[in-house]
Amino acid sequence: MSKDIRISKGLDIKLVGEADKVISDVADSTEYAIVPDDFHGIIPRLIKREGDAVKAGEAVFHSKLNDKVLFPSPVSGVVKEVRRGEKRKILAVVIEPDGANTSLEFPALNLDTVSPEDLKSRLLEGGCWPFIKQRPYDIIANPEDTPKAIFISGYNSAPIAPDADFLVHGREAQLQTAIDALARLTSGRVHLTISKDSETSAFAKLKNVEIHRAYGPHPVGNVSTQIGKIDPINRGERVWVVKPEDLIVIGEFLQTGKLNLQRLVALTGGQIENPRYVRVKYGAKISDVISPVRIIGDNNRIIEGNPITGEKSSADNYLGAYVNQITILAEGNDYDFFGWNLPRPNKFSVLRANMFSFLTPNKKYNLTTNTNGEMRAFVLTGEYETVFPLDIYPMQLMKSCLYKDIDEMEALGIYEVAPEDFALTEFICVSKIPHQQIIRDGLDMMIKEVG
Repeated sequence: MSKDIRISKGLDIKLVGEADKVISDVADSTEYAIVPDDFHGIIPRLIKREGDAVKAGEAVFHSKLNDKVLFPSPVSGVVKEVRRGEKRKILAVVIEPDGANTSLEFPALNLDTVSPEDLKSRLLEGGCWPFIKQRPYDIIANPEDTPKAIFISGYNSAPIAPDADFLVHGREAQLQTAIDALARLTSGRVHLTISKDSETSAFAKLKNVEIHRAYGPHPVGNVSTQIGKIDPINRGERVWVVKPEDLIVIGEFLQTGKLNLQRLVALTGGQIENPRYVRVKYGAKISDVISPVRIIGDNNRIIEGNPITGEKSSADNYLGAYVNQITILAEGNDYDFFGWNLPRPNKFSVLRANMFSFLTPNKKYNLTTNTNGEMRAFVLTGEYETVFPLDIYPMQLMKSCLYKDIDEMEALGIYEVAPEDFALTEFICVSKIPHQQIIRDGLDMMIKEVG
């Protein structure tokens, strides 16, 4: 039986620049790149070297810790360059496309009779496995594990996030194929959370899943919120998480035997004159991805992801493997004289001191990247708990991560969270402390010490 997810703690940050439901096709980039840092915790070992030919879907490198986890090329062509940094760390594998888009092909599978082991092997060989992530730790799932459940969030509640229904529109067959396949890999259920208004969406028609409807502000669309309400994680348990757009990749691969890494990416933000969606392959140059839109001004920041969890990028970087949104905001490198002591009616704040945004709750803002202050010690305001719906003490958990007390981190719920769950507490933090990075460092320590 399905369970509705209702939360009252959270915050909807209303911003201008939401993408119109218009799709533009982007011309092929002159080069594509696979960046190992996109896959957190992965140490790459090269399979292809400079000058080697590669097909679309063919592995370029594998994980040093598990050589079955492969990372494929999005296009066919030649490995143009292996970029390295300090201590010869691999920064990117650059591929020059040949325009033929020749794909590596696999024979068809009968999902009704295939064993879970053979299905895992096919997903690993085809390069689909990196799209399956696990909780705890928010890393690529271990193929040796059997998860107690699989979670899919069909509702993105983050600011100006892409419409999840629009991302998968018309791809119901691929979605269903992927869900049927993943259902064979878990001892529990496949859970799908959708918006309360998604009665007629592609998600609502899917079978072999338990559908839940989400009610409340952001972060109701975060998978951690959904897991906590439906089937919380205990120590030693594993839950797998897959994004809807990645389900399409998996489903199409299982149907055709070819890996197609093309996806829709939302171009959003107040500095874009005509925000829209583009159809592009991951690994493309950011400058090519954003080429269909007109950008206002020249003092802007490009963010891969949404405004509160995305990573700072640049036009010379490459589209990340998990990115379905690029946001462009004005750089906040201008400062108001006595800005901390002057009423500012056109700025947003959850606090009522000097701000008047609470008087216009439906107003949309064009915010900049300005943090309006410098980092300082934690201040006990009690505000974190108002936007944090999990049954966890956020400040105490962050402090335990900072002084690296593993037992305390376990007791305070480190297994239940991912960095994105602390985006709102970071956004409202008067101390300007990087909450998400603290949690990421804490999770990495738990992987190292506990496994």
